[in-house]
Amino acid sequence: METEPIPGFRQVPRTGVIYVMHESAKHGFVYGHPEWANLGQGSPESGPLANAPDRITNFEIATGSHAYGPVEGDRMLRQKVAELYNELFRKDKESKYTWENVSIAGGGRLALTRVVAALDNINLGHFIPDYTAYEELLSGFKTFIPIPILLDSGAGYKISQATLKHEIMGHGFNAVLMSNPANPTGQLAEGNELKAWVRTARDLRCAMIIDEFYSHYIYTGSPNDCKIVSAAAYVEDVNKDPVIIVDGLTKNWRYPGWRLSWTLGPKSVIESIASAGSFLDGGANHPFQHQAIQLLDPEVTLRETRAIQEVFRQKRDFVLERITSMGIEVESDPEGAFYVWANLSKLPAPLNDGLEFFRAGLDYKVITVPGVFFDVNPGRRRPKARYQHYARISFGPEMATLERGMDALEKMIKSRG
Repeated sequence: METEPIPGFRQVPRTGVIYVMHESAKHGFVYGHPEWANLGQGSPESGPLANAPDRITNFEIATGSHAYGPVEGDRMLRQKVAELYNELFRKDKESKYTWENVSIAGGGRLALTRVVAALDNINLGHFIPDYTAYEELLSGFKTFIPIPILLDSGAGYKISQATLKHEIMGHGFNAVLMSNPANPTGQLAEGNELKAWVRTARDLRCAMIIDEFYSHYIYTGSPNDCKIVSAAAYVEDVNKDPVIIVDGLTKNWRYPGWRLSWTLGPKSVIESIASAGSFLDGGANHPFQHQAIQLLDPEVTLRETRAIQEVFRQKRDFVLERITSMGIEVESDPEGAFYVWANLSKLPAPLNDGLEFFRAGLDYKVITVPGVFFDVNPGRRRPKARYQHYARISFGPEMATLERGMDALEKMIKSRG
C-alpha cells in the first residue's frame, strides 16, 4: 500500500550506496552481521592496522567545546590542516597555506554542499562515471548548470589535458568537479598529469574542485613507497590559483564516524564557503575538532598512510585475482581508492546486469553497488542510463569479510552458470 504524498514535498531518491543498504536491510542485513559481506560500503575498515598509529578510543571534552564552534571551523585545526599541506607538498613554495585558506565542515558531502552552494550562475563540468552522491548534490542548487564529461573505458577512464581544455573551452566551464583518485574506477592523475590539470585551471581561469578523499590510497610505484597525491603540490599562488581541494578524516585517516572534513583553497573562496555554511549547517562537531589536531601531525599521517597502503594493496590484489577468475572483467586496475569497477557483461544473464547482480547477491548475503548509480545525471535530463553491465565492488572491509564475499560471489555465479 503506497503512502499518500504530503503536499509540498517531493520524493528525494536515495544515493546509490544508501539505496543498496536500505534494500539489503530488507533481506536481513545489519552492520556487523557475521554472515554478511558488505562489499558495497564506501568506508574503509576502521579498526587497528599493523604498524599504524593507535586508534583514538576515548577523550575528555573540554567545557568550552560544549558551546557552538565557529562556522568556518576551529582556528587551531584550520592552521593544522594548512601546516600539513605545506609540510607534505609545499616546502619549496614561496606561497603557503594559512588558516584563512581552510574551512572545516561536518563530513565530505557537507563540505561539497557548501562549495556548490557558493557557486555562481555558471556551467559546471563533472565526470561520469563518478561518485553517486554528486547526482543529488548537483541537482539541488539551481544557480549553475551541471554538464557531464564522459570518460571512456578505452582510454582507461582518464582524460588527456588536450581533451580537458577542449571541454572547458567548448562548454564555457567556469568550474569542474572531479574526484582524484576517482570513485568508482580507482583511476589516478598524478605527477605531470595532475600538474597539467592545475596549469589548465590557472591558464583558463576555470575553478577545479577536487575531491581528494582517497588521496592516501595509492598503489602506483613500489610497494615500499608512501605516496600521497594532492593538487596542492602544483598550486603556484594559494590565493590566486582556482584550485579547491576537499578532504577529511573519513577515508585517509579511517575515522568515518567523526564526520570531519576540510576545504582548502583561496581565501576568497573560503569566505564564501563559510557564508554558505552559516545557513546550511552552522558548523562542524566542536569537540571532535580539538581531537583531530593530533591526527594531522605529519609523522602520524605518514605512519597511517604506510599502513593503509600495505594492507589495502594486498586486499586489492586479492579481490582482483578472485573476481577475474570468476569471469568478471576489470578494464583498468584501480591505481587508488578501494574499489574495483567490474564489467559484468561476460557473465551469464541475468548476472551481466548490475542491478540483477546486486539482487542475486542478497540471497547469498553479499552486497555490491550497481554501476548505473555512477552515471551521474542531475535532474534526470538524460533518458538512457549507462553502466548497466557494471558493478562497484569495495575492498574497504577487512580481509575476512572480503574472503567471505568472494566465496559468496563465486558460489552465486556458479549456481547461475
